[in-house]
Amino acid sequence: MGRGNPARQRKRTTGGNKVSSSLSRASSSSRAGSRGWILAFGALVGIVAVVLGVFVIMTRRHVATPLGVPPVISPNMVNTTEYQMRLWGTYRSNLYFGIRPRLPQSVVAGLMWFSYGQKELALRHSCEHDDRLPRYGWLHHDGVMYGEQEIVDHGFSLTTQFVKGSHDSWTARISGQSNIKHQQLVSVILYLYNEAKGSSIQATTNSKGAVTEINGETIQIGRYKVTLSETAPQQSVFNHLVTEAGGISQLTTTIRQVMRQAPPPYEKWPGLAVLPGNVDYFPSGGDTVPNLVAYQLTTLLPFTVEMTFQSGDHGSQQPPMENHLTQLLDEHRKQFDDRFEKTFHLYSNNFTKEQVTFAKAAFSNLIGGISYFYGSSMVQSLDRRQPTEYWPTPLYTGVPSRSFFPRGFLWDEGFHQILVAQWNLDITKDVIGHWMDTVNWEGWLPREQILGEEAASKVPKEFVIQHSTNGNPPTFFLTLNHVIRLMKEQDQLDVPYLKRLFPRIQAWYNWFNRTQEGPRPLTYRWKGRNETTDRELNPKTLTSGLDDYPRASHPSNQEYHIDLRCWMTMASATMATIAEIVGADPKPYKSYHKMLSDNEQLNRLHWDEENEQYSDYGLHSSSVKMVRVKSEKPGGPEYKIRRVVKQPTERFVGSHGYVSLFPLMLKIIDPSSKKLGVILSKLRDPQLLWTPYGLRSLAKTDPLYRKHNTQHDPPYWRAAIWINMNYLVLGALHHYSTVDGVHQQLAADVYQELRSNLIENLLWQYKQTGYIWEQYDDSYGGGKGTHPFTGWSSLIVLIMAEVY
Repeated sequence: MGRGNPARQRKRTTGGNKVSSSLSRASSSSRAGSRGWILAFGALVGIVAVVLGVFVIMTRRHVATPLGVPPVISPNMVNTTEYQMRLWGTYRSNLYFGIRPRLPQSVVAGLMWFSYGQKELALRHSCEHDDRLPRYGWLHHDGVMYGEQEIVDHGFSLTTQFVKGSHDSWTARISGQSNIKHQQLVSVILYLYNEAKGSSIQATTNSKGAVTEINGETIQIGRYKVTLSETAPQQSVFNHLVTEAGGISQLTTTIRQVMRQAPPPYEKWPGLAVLPGNVDYFPSGGDTVPNLVAYQLTTLLPFTVEMTFQSGDHGSQQPPMENHLTQLLDEHRKQFDDRFEKTFHLYSNNFTKEQVTFAKAAFSNLIGGISYFYGSSMVQSLDRRQPTEYWPTPLYTGVPSRSFFPRGFLWDEGFHQILVAQWNLDITKDVIGHWMDTVNWEGWLPREQILGEEAASKVPKEFVIQHSTNGNPPTFFLTLNHVIRLMKEQDQLDVPYLKRLFPRIQAWYNWFNRTQEGPRPLTYRWKGRNETTDRELNPKTLTSGLDDYPRASHPSNQEYHIDLRCWMTMASATMATIAEIVGADPKPYKSYHKMLSDNEQLNRLHWDEENEQYSDYGLHSSSVKMVRVKSEKPGGPEYKIRRVVKQPTERFVGSHGYVSLFPLMLKIIDPSSKKLGVILSKLRDPQLLWTPYGLRSLAKTDPLYRKHNTQHDPPYWRAAIWINMNYLVLGALHHYSTVDGVHQQLAADVYQELRSNLIENLLWQYKQTGYIWEQYDDSYGGGKGTHPFTGWSSLIVLIMAEVY
């Protein structure tokens, strides 16, 4: 998944708007593989490379040059009512609760809290594993108007509710309830922070010291007003802070540094930390321009606080009364429940209330995790010694995990949007458009986008740089297949949108064909593997998304990868479909897809007869091990390096796992193929991939099963069960169970059993732990990795709904 580190580490040629020359040549041939075809292919590639090299020198364009076509997110799209209704949202998913508009340098809101009786101030703000919360996450979220979340802390719980009145007004309600018998003191801080430089913010307080109103102005929003109110016990304490904070990533530090011991008459609550109520805690020389207002309520449970934001013409209106707000939230909750059933049909397919509640939480955490970022990626290209700053760009995207990966990941997002599209096509079109608007002139797309100060604060600097030679699985082609099908079903085929999108996905598709080509015609190779390292048992292939999954032990120019070929087979079919819709020529894509999906050709290149499976090919030895050696420095620590016991040869890589299943997962195998029968039969072998909890990523018989890849890197894709891959397998089994073929019944039987295992285990683990997880242990089904992981693990909802 490219997540072995806190950030996923993932030839310089031109982009262009025509199908790549290699694809065109392949399309014009009725059959690939003849010696003359190969020689001609090689000669033309050489000529094209020279021409492109001269072109690059002449134009002097570099990696940070945008693709020269109109954007997908056009002014016409931005001006639509649907788009404007998504202006504000819970788009700071790295926080337990944070609200912002889809605008750079704007005003944002957030929640902090802490309880008393602990040795040190445990200030909750950003989602952190170290907080060890028993549970948190959205229970309902529609992606546009409404969301409701439960946060369970130790001894009490908070409910956060968010609802919009229009595109530029909203209300947040924070409620606290005790989960234990004795009284508990809790301090809640709501804040408003203005990102725009030089824009002042003012607060009005009452006689109790409580902030009742906040006023300010930004260029993009105009004037705005925030009102605050609360329902709490009489002995509650109110404090506030109006100050200048150093930046959005410094808000926790700012609040923590100014907290002080409460003055009399609050001695009965020893250790009570409060905000000072002063204005000038961090003067930046000369006059201080306040950009942060924080409201603090310290109270016994239960309590309720409400924060209402109004801008523009809404500034003179009164915020909703408590009873009206409750009624509004109830209406949205019912609308969500009704729409969820209409969309996914779980009750009508005999799922229990407990199972449906779980599915709603899984879905809500995915769509409620959609965030807005703005900034520039740092990119390293071959033609420059130092990294280059990409052009500033917005990104509207889901995130894999609020606690550990709160930023955009390319191959994750393709899976995310399959589920989101089923609920709201407009959101998915918006997300895809934002991603594809970051394609550069070469056709390259950043695979991990760390945009803005808040996103960068969660990533160590050494992992921020992206490499323009490296790709990622083009899963947006999966999403586009789903989007086009839904458009047709709903009679909403958006041809203008697809026309804006087409030149960008065309450039991206051409980039793969041009830069990730393999050593033989119709083969592909993931670039970016380390050919010189001796610190890894099997050099990682981060660009494939499958990190430490075993590939050829010795990376070389002779290797080629079955999964990337299958991705490009599927992508070629999608390109043909979109080309027909937008009036472009689909013939080159159809022809190329026909050759890539030719099972006879596929088998010659990738079928490993000895192991009866599809495999990568390369310079490989299965006899390698990690050994401990002494440090070269006197007194230095020992470390591990790789030793090759048996020298590698060019051969198929014999590992059996997810990579072996790609021709099945992407439905490339002929339904009548004997090889399909072999693959289906192997799926149920418990010594290979089958478990009572889902399909594991690597067979138990493999030499690298559960092996550490380095001295410090535990196995990642070497045993664990991953939901996105199981989803693809289920989609294929469902397909083969519905088309005529000798293996139809076997596919149906395996499908039903695998689907049942996955649903039962994820629900059980959610009940036991309170979370959906990044991966699941293949020996007992327990959740592993980061949590909550409601990115592609949320595909369990589509598995329950049988939507593939």
